[in-house]
Amino acid sequence: QVQLVESGGGLVQAGGSLRLSCAASGRTIGSSGMGWFRQAPGKEREFVATITWSGRSTTYADVVRGRFTISRDNAKNAVYLQMNSLKSEDTAVYHCAGRVSGSGSSGANDYDFWGQGTQVTVSS
Repeated sequence: QVQLVESGGGLVQAGGSLRLSCAASGRTIGSSGMGWFRQAPGKEREFVATITWSGRSTTYADVVRGRFTISRDNAKNAVYLQMNSLKSEDTAVYHCAGRVSGSGSSGANDYDFWGQGTQVTVSS
């Protein structure tokens, strides 16, 4: 059983940056594809970014490409999301997710374990 705990969210002005962390416990996520998703009030959950088990391949949603960077440190059993040039429309609860497969995926249904999320609020 894997537990994921996100941290690093908060309130930031538009144009600012935040770095989200996702710490895993219970077992290693070193062989797992990992992803970040977000959900804004009244909206469906949407894909943000994903990374393969090795970290060699990443994929981003069009709306964040060039501004966000997903990375991982398997030695620390953690995944990160560096968010730059934040916009008000990035306001959401951000969730970390992992899958048994080592490949990345943009589909939420492909993930087997999820964190509770961390709130990111961007003021304009």
